[in-house]
Order: sequence, then C-alpha cells, then structure tokens
Amino acid sequence: MKTKIIHRRIVSRIKLLGIGSIFLFTSCTKNLLDAVPQTTIAGSTAFSSSDKILAQVNAFYSQLESSSFYGGGFIVNNEQRGDEFSQNDGNNSTGANVWNQTITASGSYVNSVWSAAYTAINSVNIFIANVTGSTLISDSLKKNYLAEAKFVRGFAYLNLVQAYAKPYALDSTSLALPLRLSPEISGGDNSLAFSSVAAVYKQIISDLNDAEAGLPVGYSTALLNVSRATKSAAIALKTRVYLIKGDYTDVIAEATKIVSATAPFQYTAGTVTHKLESNIATVFGGSYTGNEAIFSLPFVNASEAPGNQSALAYNYLYPILYLNTAAIVSDTVFSSSTSVDARKSLVKTNASGQKILNKFSHNSVPYNDYIPVIRYAEVLLNYAEASSATGNLATATALLKAVRNRSNPNAVLQAASISTQAALSTTIFNERRIELLGEGFRLFDLLRTVQTLPAKIGNAGTAPSVLPTASNYVWPVPSGEIAYNTLAPQ
Repeated sequence: MKTKIIHRRIVSRIKLLGIGSIFLFTSCTKNLLDAVPQTTIAGSTAFSSSDKILAQVNAFYSQLESSSFYGGGFIVNNEQRGDEFSQNDGNNSTGANVWNQTITASGSYVNSVWSAAYTAINSVNIFIANVTGSTLISDSLKKNYLAEAKFVRGFAYLNLVQAYAKPYALDSTSLALPLRLSPEISGGDNSLAFSSVAAVYKQIISDLNDAEAGLPVGYSTALLNVSRATKSAAIALKTRVYLIKGDYTDVIAEATKIVSATAPFQYTAGTVTHKLESNIATVFGGSYTGNEAIFSLPFVNASEAPGNQSALAYNYLYPILYLNTAAIVSDTVFSSSTSVDARKSLVKTNASGQKILNKFSHNSVPYNDYIPVIRYAEVLLNYAEASSATGNLATATALLKAVRNRSNPNAVLQAASISTQAALSTTIFNERRIELLGEGFRLFDLLRTVQTLPAKIGNAGTAPSVLPTASNYVWPVPSGEIAYNTLAPQ
C-alpha cells in the first residue's frame, strides 16, 4: 500500500469539535495547506499530550470525509453502478466508466476509494498502537477513544469488502482484502496476503462489538452525538453488517437494543434520542443533528466541504446523474399526480425535463450538506427485513408502516403486498429504494442479495447488465495495490 497522507480537512474538524489550534504532526509548522505524509508521524510528538491524542481522534474521523470516500465520491460511485440513476456526462472524469461498468483496475476511482479507505484504517492503526499504553489520559477516556477508532476501522472495512470483494452470500471463502491491523510506518510494510470475505466480516463484527462496549451513549452536544461514534451508532451499523451477511437473527438482536418493542419506535439513552423525524424534509433541509441522525459527516466550514466532482449536490443537481425513469422514481410514491407522500418533494424536474434528486440542496460552493451515514429509518428497515425473513410478519409490517406512514400518514399498504413472507420482503426491499434513494445503498443491496446489476440507458450511452458471475460484478483489486503489494492476487 502506498504512503498515505493526512489532508487539510482535519484542521476544520478540530475546530468543529472545539479542540482549538492543535498541531497534529511534526511538520505542522509548515503551511497547513501542505499534505503531511502519514508515515512520517512521530508518535512521541503526535501523541505527547491529551490534547494531541484528541486531535488524532478527529484525524481518523476526517479520513472518512475524504472526497474520494464518504465525503461524496464513494456514494456517487455506488449510485452510478446501481440502476436508480442515468448519466448525462460521458466523461470518465465524472465517472462515466463507473456508470457504464467498464472501469478497470487502473481506473482513478477504483484506486482513490481504496487508498482513501486504507488511509483511514492506517490512521486508526497508528492511533491504537500509540494510545493503548498511554498514561496521558484516563482509562475511561482511553476506552472511549479506542472504541471510536475501532468503529471507524470497522466502517472502512465494511465499505471496502462490499465494493471490492465477492458478496458474502455468493462466496464467503474467496479472497477479499488485505486485513491490515497494524500501523504501516515505512515503505516496507506494503506486502500482505489477502484475507477471505468471511475473515474480513469477522474482523468488522469484532471491531464493532469492541466499539459498542467502549463507546458512550452520548456526548455533550447534539452535533457531537451525530459526528462522533456513540453506542447506538455501533449497534445500528451492526444491523447493517448482519443484514449484508444474511444473519437475520443477529440483525434482530442488535435492532431490539435501540428500537422499542412497539410503535412509536424510538430509543432514548443519556443525551441521545433516536426516532423518525415527523417530516423527512427535516432530515435533509433542516436539523442535520435531529433525532433521526445516528451518525453523519458534518461539513460546517467551507474549507472542509467536498469539491465539485465529489459533492452529492453537484452530481445530483448539476446534474451529472439524473433519475432513471425506469427505476424506483417510476413508483407511484414519486410518479402519481395524486401522491401526497412527502418524499415526492425530494424529487424535482429540471429545465431539461429530467427528474433529479433534491435531497442534497446546497448546489453551490461550499457544498456543505451533511452526509447521513446511518439514519434511524435504515435501522427500522433492516429490522423489518430481518423480521420478515424469519417469519415475524407482524413486526415486519409494523416497522414498514412506520417508515411509510411518516411520509404519508394516510397510506394504506395493499393486502397482497404484505400478506405473505415473500410479498412482504419484496415490499420492504422496495421501500428501501424509496426511502434511501441517492444515499449509496442501492448497489450494495443488489450485491448482498446477489442480483444482476440491471442494464441502463442515459445521455452518456448505455450500460449493460452485469451478472453475479461476471468479473466486473465488483470492482477489481486496484493497480496501485498490485504494484506495491507483492502478495496481492494478480
């Protein structure tokens, strides 16, 4: 793996979380716009005080906000590979080759996502190695910080294994990723054999279990409660992981920790309350730190907001991507003239007559919409799908109705759509497409259920269907990893 860099966004996050002007690394006397090689961090300096240790906590969160990773680019790539969107721009610099399924191991997006995710992982590994034995902070604070580190590492690995490895349900024994759990502090640490899909998921669950055990239920402000990992965030993310694996009883076991037994479904502990907002517009156009947000990436300052090609608003409203009229936007929730579902207002028609997504509405510099990584609505739908799969149709239906009726209190689900296990599961899966549209879920839902990636038509041309047996069903190991890791599959 190549030498990683820490980007300037870290500085903005430090200010956001009230740490003040803390110099993270030995070379911070240089211009703050300079990138600092992560492999040159001196542990004796970067971890030499409690303030600097906290600064490193913010550093690994900032890695998630990379424009190539969850700062926007990775979500856009996921939506391009799915079928909900058509592509206007035929330029590969805006992901045309991602959309039309022709990107190769040398493609810039394939390499940049991998690099950004492993940068976050290495940042965590460096942190764990330096903080585990530290006496500069209390044991309780150390437990908190190490739990946050493992949450970030688990999240990064989850996205890597979904994007680059065969789906768990397709082949859990195949090689997936190099499972890097030790810090890379020199150029000689690059070669590492790949671990299996099952081994990577086992490590993700281990990290998230450790995170849950060590994380607080909440912090001192609403902003911190959504921008730093909490106990409920670790639990919520586990419902996603177990759903991907098809471990439905485990999804239910985790979900019941943060979802009440009966409606109105909610969770309250300490300073944290999670429940559905009364109006979905609030989630995207109002209270970014409201009760539905479990974990989000905040872009408070112009300096930390993603650039044009990575920003969700730029891609959806410019638009690089417009909604595929043959996909979920054709559902009556969006298409019927009589629909009063509040989610319909999140889709609008532009001057060219294209349907475009308006969830992320800051369509100018800075593109500072918060990115909702985990919402309570997703947890309810994860729980509903698992309940249906295990035969508990009553619970599954109640959870499904909670999500549907939030946006349309008078909506009545047709009996045929919920009367059998198969029908209910299909209805829940469809509700995910409606509720989570444009948030990066569609591709991974197709992959985890081993469905063919559908063919698409757009102004950028056509994209063929991709079978689960095809070599491009998931992304290839990047050329950069192959060049630096002599043990990478060739």
